[in-house]
Amino acid sequence: MTDIKGYCDPRFAAVREALAVLLDKDDVGASAAVYVDGEPVADVWGGYADANRSVDWERDTLTAVNSTTKNMTALCALVLADRGELDLSAPVAAYWPEFAAAGKEDVLVRHVLSHTAGLPDLPGPTTVEELHDWEGVTAGLAARAPEWEPGTAAGYHALTFGFLVGEIVRRVTGRSLGEFFAEEVAGPLGADFHIGLPTGHDHRVAPLVPPPSLTDEYAADAPPGPDGTRRKNTGVTIRVKDVNSVAWRRAQIPAVNGFGNARSVALVQSVLANRGSAGGVRLLSPQGCGPAWQEVFRGDDRVLGTPMCWTAGFARFGDAFGWGGWGGSLVVSDPGSRMTVAYVMNQMIDRERQEDDRGMEIVMAAYSGLR
Repeated sequence: MTDIKGYCDPRFAAVREALAVLLDKDDVGASAAVYVDGEPVADVWGGYADANRSVDWERDTLTAVNSTTKNMTALCALVLADRGELDLSAPVAAYWPEFAAAGKEDVLVRHVLSHTAGLPDLPGPTTVEELHDWEGVTAGLAARAPEWEPGTAAGYHALTFGFLVGEIVRRVTGRSLGEFFAEEVAGPLGADFHIGLPTGHDHRVAPLVPPPSLTDEYAADAPPGPDGTRRKNTGVTIRVKDVNSVAWRRAQIPAVNGFGNARSVALVQSVLANRGSAGGVRLLSPQGCGPAWQEVFRGDDRVLGTPMCWTAGFARFGDAFGWGGWGGSLVVSDPGSRMTVAYVMNQMIDRERQEDDRGMEIVMAAYSGLR
């Protein structure tokens, strides 16, 4: 069995065992972490940081978590709301006047956070490099008309979520989303998570490994709709080779390009499960955490093609909330148990070819520790 390193409270030994099974079966390298009451009860890792299995996955190994980044971006908005600097029920145009164009004067901040703003598609970029043009992308979104009446339907804002929330944060604070996150969230918590990875961390990055039998040309696709047909792509094809590039690490694409490990993901998100604080650091009031699990929309998601419950920034699953990333990473928080569970790996799985329950296996192992 794969050697698993790190700390694990005896009650949560099943998490260590579950990670070992995954590494023996599908994974190349991975980490898992569980926080309860804002403190770590499991922080384990193992395997390799490279597809050739020649470099060990270490305690401080980082990798791209793709859409798991959305949880971090949403938290930034909730921090500002809790401070009274951002009203989730206010029009986006109150902070970003240009956004009122094309019939969007009544789009609320809450609509943007809950994927109900009617802006699931990018306004014009066709190459990954164009995603690096923050002002160009956000200006295009400001000029774009919504695809549906905001608030009446949901459609997963796969890439636009980060630009929309990020521009609101920038208009309120004068700082980019990545800068605000680093200074107001990751810094105080001591969390090793980055949206816009500084040069000095490149040696710690474990590149993503394409799904079995596929190459680094493997690309993220829009999921098929309820009738089985695939929705039109948003205009940008993002491949594994793009996510593994240095340019991707340096950019700020706050819906999808965060870098971290299970420890850093769980630490940050445990703030929301633990009434606003983690590790003795308070980021929000207890009341400020509420929007993370309070339902904004329930129904069929027009992009994902499946029933969803969206809150202000997160998907809600029963009593828990969170979100995962392309390829397999996942974070789930349960405010009732004050528990957060994260799983971060480098081996991707294509859900259209193979079931991927890895993250949920870690989550269920964590719940067994509570019992």
